[in-house]
Amino acid sequence: MSLLKSASTVSLWTLASRVTGLLRETLMAALFGASALTDAFNVAFRIPNLFRRMFAEGAFSQAFVPVLAASKAKDGDAATKVLIDQVATLLAWAMVLVCITGVLLAPWMVWAMASGLPAAGFDAAVWMTRFMFPYIGCMSMVALSSGILNTYKRFAIPAATPVLLNVCTIAAAWWLAPWFGARGIEPIYAMAIGVMAGGVLQLSLQIPALAALGLLPRLGLGFSAMRTAWNDPGTRTILRLMGPALLGVSVAQISLLINTQIASHLAVGSVSWLSYADRLMEFPTALLGVALGVVLMPRLAAARATAHTDDYSALLDWGLRIVVLLATPCAVALLVFPQPLVAVLFHYRAFTAFDVQQTALALTGWGVGLVGLVAIKVLAPGYYASQDVKTPVRIAVLVLIITQLLNWALVPYFRHAALSLSISLGALLNAWWLMRGLKARGSYRPQPGWWRFSLQVVPACVLLGLYLRWAGQAFNWLEMPGGVLQRALYVALTLMGAVALYGVSVMALGLKPRQFLRP
Repeated sequence: MSLLKSASTVSLWTLASRVTGLLRETLMAALFGASALTDAFNVAFRIPNLFRRMFAEGAFSQAFVPVLAASKAKDGDAATKVLIDQVATLLAWAMVLVCITGVLLAPWMVWAMASGLPAAGFDAAVWMTRFMFPYIGCMSMVALSSGILNTYKRFAIPAATPVLLNVCTIAAAWWLAPWFGARGIEPIYAMAIGVMAGGVLQLSLQIPALAALGLLPRLGLGFSAMRTAWNDPGTRTILRLMGPALLGVSVAQISLLINTQIASHLAVGSVSWLSYADRLMEFPTALLGVALGVVLMPRLAAARATAHTDDYSALLDWGLRIVVLLATPCAVALLVFPQPLVAVLFHYRAFTAFDVQQTALALTGWGVGLVGLVAIKVLAPGYYASQDVKTPVRIAVLVLIITQLLNWALVPYFRHAALSLSISLGALLNAWWLMRGLKARGSYRPQPGWWRFSLQVVPACVLLGLYLRWAGQAFNWLEMPGGVLQRALYVALTLMGAVALYGVSVMALGLKPRQFLRP
């Protein structure tokens, strides 16, 4: 399967995930608006999500996938199956302990995340955190499965899995929340049940896919099995890599925690405005960055293990060109077309025109650094595949310090929008440092044609920006005579026109799609 086809498979399923995720957020905005209890749910959901991104999809995946890919390339399938069993055993026991600890420490975690919540919101956040915290256990085992399936080039199941979470939370918002409300139970609690149901379903989907490959892990249940897993050379290597990886991922999550803490002390609704803007920002970052990272990581690790340095550099160059080609127009759209995007998705019932305005401001901040955010997903695997986790960690720590200095300088003027803007500026700096390091060590050597490629993309993006700016000002996106359907139709037609305009422009300037095909 070619790299582009693999990335397209992941992107299509990621698109389905993001579309259903936006539908979930649209329902939540309509049902709950931007209130103290909505802030409470967002804080409670961010806590297990924080641990998921730090541990399951962060440090663990960054350490596990390169070791697994190297084992498959050098030692064969039998040795790789033994490694999988040992890692799964250790991971399962660790998650049992983590989940119990998280449930017990929920009040302290909510306080650390958002001490500015009002009393009723704080209590609700604690209850929902306790209920949802075992979600991290489910997702850690899903991360293990995804690493295995991606290494064996089975990209569809890991990419499709997140759709189940969105389906469950949509069902909770659509049916369970009104049922709770009719019985005097706070409707927002239904969302916590939807999250846990989604976690269980995501884990269940992995079992037949792993069984079909003969790679379903056998978990050791006794103390001797856990000790054997602990002493296995492969698991020791993964644990050694996870230390600095955990620190590096923690830096990004600490930045998110600090931002949530700051937002909880700003105007009521600030946490929710940022959360809704995050969902829109994550659409292109997941569609492009996550898909590229998932596809590139096993290929980079295999190229490094077999000393194919030219292929290693060419893979990075291919990924960066895809980032520039596709992430740049998305950044332009977030910068010049934010209000219509927010309005069509969230401006219903409890979500007011003021909420649209504040969310659009936060979304503009994300647009500044979108290219950097996506590029990191390509550049960081360039280090992880070489089992070098320390360099990205050092860069991430420096970026965290700079980001918080930017918050200190910008929040008094731009309020909650400064929080997304500071992370965006930090992401651009992070990506630049990562690329500089890869070039300095000779891992990445830019291939010829970058200047010509830039002259094809930049003018097309300028033309795109002018078109979207005109469209953003030509209509009153908040108050349309035809209501919801007219607004959705106009946004759909505008975006279809934008895609066509950009595609025709880059091809008219000489770009040929076949140049991105790689075996």
